[in-house]
Amino acid sequence: MTSAPTRPLRLAIIGAGPAGVYTADLLTKAERDFEVSIDLFDRYPAPYGLIRYGVAPDHPRIKGIVKALHKVMDRGDIRFLGGVDFGTDLTLEDLREHYDAIVFSTGAVRDADLPVPGVDLEGSFGGADFVSWYDGHPDVPRQWPLTAKEVAVIGNGNVALDVARMLSKHADDLLVTEIPENVYEGLKASPVTDVHVFGRRGPAQVKFTPLELRELAHSKDVDIVLYPEDFEFDEASEQVAATNNQVKTMVGTLTNWLVEDQDSGASRRLHLHFLQQPVEILGEAGQVAGLRMERMELDGTGNVKGTGEYIDYPVQAVYRAIGYHGSPVPGLGYDERKGVIPNDAGRILDENGTPVPGLYASGWIKRGPVGLIGHTKGDALETIGCMLEDQPDLWSAANPDEQAVIDLLESRGIEYTTWEGWLKLDEHELGLGATATGSGPVQRERVKVVPREDMTRISRG
Repeated sequence: MTSAPTRPLRLAIIGAGPAGVYTADLLTKAERDFEVSIDLFDRYPAPYGLIRYGVAPDHPRIKGIVKALHKVMDRGDIRFLGGVDFGTDLTLEDLREHYDAIVFSTGAVRDADLPVPGVDLEGSFGGADFVSWYDGHPDVPRQWPLTAKEVAVIGNGNVALDVARMLSKHADDLLVTEIPENVYEGLKASPVTDVHVFGRRGPAQVKFTPLELRELAHSKDVDIVLYPEDFEFDEASEQVAATNNQVKTMVGTLTNWLVEDQDSGASRRLHLHFLQQPVEILGEAGQVAGLRMERMELDGTGNVKGTGEYIDYPVQAVYRAIGYHGSPVPGLGYDERKGVIPNDAGRILDENGTPVPGLYASGWIKRGPVGLIGHTKGDALETIGCMLEDQPDLWSAANPDEQAVIDLLESRGIEYTTWEGWLKLDEHELGLGATATGSGPVQRERVKVVPREDMTRISRG
């Protein structure tokens, strides 16, 4: 039987989004016979990752998720070090010198590719990039070209609905959220009248959830438009709608909207299209001028096949929201097709498929960009389970003192931020909301600080 070590296990987690926070939290609560000392790094000065920079600000669940993550971090037993870019500020060799184990939870932040002609035209955008803009990401431009009256959104997941809702919603109705001032001004000036959302399969196969679907009906002065020819159900569709309560709810909601009169004469319209696949983004003089779609039909199994019938839609902008894709992590292997770090249940593998001692992955960079928060917790639990199994062989850091990594960051002139610094920034953003009214007497909850240098300055006091 292995005796308990004489010092805490030093763990570095790269990425302070939900996957990173839950991984840290689960390890602190796990049954073990050794102490742990955890540092949670993030390249941004603020924590929360995709919850801060990848979820629509009017999403009703976001507050609950942030509160849960805040509660974990506010206990004081997990150290947050923000504004530290792995691969630039710290290398894998640096981490191995200071930590016994390292978990990568860097997520997936770029758009999956859409291989159709015209995708590079001006006015063709990645949905993830647009989400980053309206969420005040510090590394994207402050302005966004919102000049189109008619817009297409390709995708039938939650991100596609978020993008469509943000494009069609009136800016004044977003003042109760934390959107930055530049985002409010940009959306306020948008001339959009029609937003078209396209899904490749039928209403029974959509990837969004009932909550996101119902949110569409809450937008003021926005009519929802559906089309009878899109409501096709094969045997597999009818079976899943009868046996899956979530699918049954969504199909019921969509069908009710179809038969009800949704035309109230609103100034904006949100069109939901099904059974259509993008073939080409049409252009004129280098600018998006339309979208060519192929009509699909269900094949009896819930999958679809092309019909050879094409429909052209006159749109001036196209947003691709068909999923996220992970990015390579310096010093580690990478599966380009899946967008993940090669791993076995969270143990990172080398080029020969052998686990690398002390290296782990959690979250979307481990399993791909699928699943909700509940999946993230279960995924983190699996990774922690592997780490606990490997525990006897993990202690190897040459310089594990907690102050050593701080000294290293300061010696390199890296202006890192801390949890205490985040509390300062959080208070500052809430204060901005209390004093801002936008264009009318609306009490704003908070106003998000966008420039990285301002976030760092406020956090560091």
